[in-house]
Amino acid sequence: MEAFVYTVSQLTGLIKSMLQESFPSVQLKGEISNFKANSTGHLYFSLKDSTAQISAVMFRGQAGRLSFQPRDGMLVLVKGKISVYEAQGRYQIIIDSMTQAGLGDIMEMIEARKRALADEGLFDNDRKRPLPPYPATIGVVTSPTGAALRDILNITRRRNDTVSVVVLPAQVQGEGAAETIIRMIQTADQYRLCDTLIVGRGGGSLEDLLPFSDEGVVRAIAACSIPTISAVGHEIDWALSDFAADVRAPTPSAAAELAVPEKRTIAENIREYREIMHESISARLERERLKLKSFSCENLELQFHLLEQPYLQRLEAGKKLLQEGMSRRLEGQRSKLTLLMQTLAYCNPQTIFDRGYAMVTDAENGNVIRDAESVPAGKELLIRPAKGSLKAKVL
Repeated sequence: MEAFVYTVSQLTGLIKSMLQESFPSVQLKGEISNFKANSTGHLYFSLKDSTAQISAVMFRGQAGRLSFQPRDGMLVLVKGKISVYEAQGRYQIIIDSMTQAGLGDIMEMIEARKRALADEGLFDNDRKRPLPPYPATIGVVTSPTGAALRDILNITRRRNDTVSVVVLPAQVQGEGAAETIIRMIQTADQYRLCDTLIVGRGGGSLEDLLPFSDEGVVRAIAACSIPTISAVGHEIDWALSDFAADVRAPTPSAAAELAVPEKRTIAENIREYREIMHESISARLERERLKLKSFSCENLELQFHLLEQPYLQRLEAGKKLLQEGMSRRLEGQRSKLTLLMQTLAYCNPQTIFDRGYAMVTDAENGNVIRDAESVPAGKELLIRPAKGSLKAKVL
């Protein structure tokens, strides 16, 4: 008897029926990976643990009831049913509800590394440097075949075709990616290949972006002397390189916009500055021209007198004050001198003699006689009135 031969569709349909009947409702705990939300509102991702993974889909109606935004690396608890996507022959879980269960292993590792590097000060704002406003060359550390490089080259060419681009090719995901990224950053820094350095790649899963959260990559960016832009993934993606770089760009295209000034804007600024400078010089020349018109011999003499007059007034006022001060000083000294002369006059013995007094002295020794009782009879005396002198003898 010949064995029955299934078609692929028949076999897939049987497997689908068996799975749906065997697992009408399951609860599953796993880490989100390769998360994508399409334009219709459906969510597509994988749930994984350390050794296995399963595809998952959450349709728009159920996704609209979520109280959080799912992302790669998030640990979740889901409830749904097992089904088979027949077009690809892949089994999957169709999720009815989903709640957060904590951080996944990868996310937990990145968060721990983030805390450790932040404690070292590698993410401090005072380390951040401004981007050069007019770079001659920008460097790009990324995959040479990726869409990120094409976007950067297109935007650079559109904004300013005078800016050169140095491509430093690096592996941006998988084993060995971090080492090549580190090597390219250090090469750009060692040989000063550019004025601004962009380090990044296009979007991907949390695992795809892991090299840009490598500790060595973070340290290389922090140590780089060239102002650096981190441009990893799409706007919702992030990596530890974003915190170490001087500027974080949401996408590689945005990084090019930040790094390369528009040639048209520069030309407009130059025209504006030239007009401002021309107007300023013209106004200055006009002021000087008006000043020159006012200069003639008569006006020059008048201007000189106008300048001289305040100083002459100050000189006259100062001279008057000096004279008045000297006069007061002389008058005071004169009064003191008169008083001293009067004092001396009162003390002069001649003045006393002129009032009728006389001085009696011992004719022998010249001692002044102050007590008549002390002079014996027969003593010769010398009397000095105001004029001349008399000799006398005591009887």
